[in-house]
Amino acid sequence: MTTQWQEITIISGEEIDLHLVKTVPGNPAKNWVPAYHFNMALKGSATPIGVIDLRIGHNENLYYGGHIGYAVHSEHRGHHYAGKAVLLLKELALAHGMERMTITCNPDNIPSRKTCEYVGAKLKGIVAALPITICISAGKKKNVSMSWFGRIIDLQPFKRLFNFNCGERMLYEENRHF
Repeated sequence: MTTQWQEITIISGEEIDLHLVKTVPGNPAKNWVPAYHFNMALKGSATPIGVIDLRIGHNENLYYGGHIGYAVHSEHRGHHYAGKAVLLLKELALAHGMERMTITCNPDNIPSRKTCEYVGAKLKGIVAALPITICISAGKKKNVSMSWFGRIIDLQPFKRLFNFNCGERMLYEENRHF
């Protein structure tokens, strides 16, 4: 899997900047796509206030895990920094030919749900729980089921989103665009 990485070090916004930390190639054996990893910082600062990742491409893993993952340090929450960071990634995603994106979060993660609404994403459905394996200590493993709250963003106006027709998922058509 070869990715044509964009030549960027900082993506600047009005209130925050995204500083590229690293790029990670995809791993087809694990069904992972390539990704950009950024630190979020207040405008003009290099001190991280959070992180955001952009995963490039499409596969079933991203339907559950999303194209974008973010976290904002607790002392900087409440200012829409995650949403502003998502919006700053638009041009980079488009440069990789991504006409649609998925953002997911746990149903009880209210701040992340608000971030999805802030960027104009609409609920596409709540997907069935997936069994995943996590390592809890000293090599012991436990199967955990998690439900994800899926939202889709259409990056180009007037492009119809793909509809998934899988079991019990509730799906809605996007009517507000990124």
